[in-house]
Amino acid sequence: MKNFKFCDAGRSWVALTLIVFFTHPVDIIGQQAKPDADALFLDKIYDQTLTDSRCYDWLEHLSLKIGHRLSGSPSAAKAVTWTRSVLDTLGLDSVWLQPCMVPHWVRGQAEQVRVVGSRKQGTSALSALALGGSVGGNLSAAVVEVTDWDQLEQLGTAKLRGKIVFYNRPMDPTQIRTFDAYRIAVDQRVSGAARAAKFGAVAVLVRSMSLRLDDFPHTGSLHYDTAYTKIPAAAISTKAAERLSRVLKDEGKATVSIRMFCRTLPDAPSFNVIGEIRGSERPGEVIVVGGHLDSWDVGHGAHDDGAGTMQSMDVLRILKKTGYRPRHTIRCVLFMNEENGLRGGLKYAEEAKRKGEIHLAAIETDAGGFTPRGFNFDAEDSVFDAFYEKVKALEPFFSPYGLQFSKGGSGADIGPLKDLKGLLSGYAPDSQRYFDYHHSADDTFDKVNKRELELGAASMAALVYLLDKYGL
Repeated sequence: MKNFKFCDAGRSWVALTLIVFFTHPVDIIGQQAKPDADALFLDKIYDQTLTDSRCYDWLEHLSLKIGHRLSGSPSAAKAVTWTRSVLDTLGLDSVWLQPCMVPHWVRGQAEQVRVVGSRKQGTSALSALALGGSVGGNLSAAVVEVTDWDQLEQLGTAKLRGKIVFYNRPMDPTQIRTFDAYRIAVDQRVSGAARAAKFGAVAVLVRSMSLRLDDFPHTGSLHYDTAYTKIPAAAISTKAAERLSRVLKDEGKATVSIRMFCRTLPDAPSFNVIGEIRGSERPGEVIVVGGHLDSWDVGHGAHDDGAGTMQSMDVLRILKKTGYRPRHTIRCVLFMNEENGLRGGLKYAEEAKRKGEIHLAAIETDAGGFTPRGFNFDAEDSVFDAFYEKVKALEPFFSPYGLQFSKGGSGADIGPLKDLKGLLSGYAPDSQRYFDYHHSADDTFDKVNKRELELGAASMAALVYLLDKYGL
């Protein structure tokens, strides 16, 4: 088969796999898979994408002409207008904007975070970014370093009142799945300010969520507890965290001054951007592919999630270019406000439920534009096992492209669709470099590889095609 694009040994192994697997084709919603025809069409999808893709050019425009796109900002509004205009050129059956109100947090002037009065370093700056949703502040206080919640609790009010709590628990480098390392460490960023405020702390500094040792601080959202005072919270770079920890160890104490100018404005109007190809046989059943259009207010938001949104738009363009007429409605959704509120995902699910829409499947791409490794799958418990058995039967089609299917996880924006009892899927590219750039000023267009981005778009288009053809 033409689609076996690996070395001869790899071709032989994959060919044997498909021959064995399809000796007795799997019956999916009353149809039998036709491996030759389907493999050839997948080859057509990949060839079309790798020779005539638009996602990389679109990402260049989004990154360099529009830039970062925090919810409520003028650049987020520009991104909405521009992506709608692009979808309008693709010959889709429908393109529209879905209104939603979003949080409007602004960073203001650049943060000023400094170690002051060090015997060895004197006064020196720490690379820092306010966490999204943080209050501003102007203060100076002694620093207390903690690495886990038990330590925080043991120190308590007696040792933390009037202090700056410095959370310095690194991401675990032994975790092969970097998203696992992130999940284990990110609670410091999300709930650190609330838990420190409980004991009278006046501010928090959080080691950036990155495995790389550099001077790029990584921002991200936090959650306050309304029972306690809102205190300023900032991420400091991994190098700054190492340096601050060393001062504390060498000198036994450290004082840090913080000036932050961020504030929260009233909610602002915004939109999800939606385009679809209407199904020829089952138009009332929808397959979604999408990512989030917003980003943090540093860098270009290229990997997070410019890559995912541009890939999602390209999926519809690719299917149109191949001449494929889908049975179900294929819908691209560019969600607004994933980063600091999830308002777009919640609004989309709310409207889908209000309209009584059937969502057969939803695929989210929000893990960067790196080399495709596979897809993760999730669904409501009562339907998951049956769905996964059926989708697992399609996995041999993806073996020539090095993709694997796994249970567990999908995406934040499609998560609210779970109780509609459709299949949820998270596109899973290689994750080893993702947290080098995530939520930082280093998430720029030049960090995205054109071929890797295109392979991701092709992989999602292939999955959409097979789900559409054989259903669940």
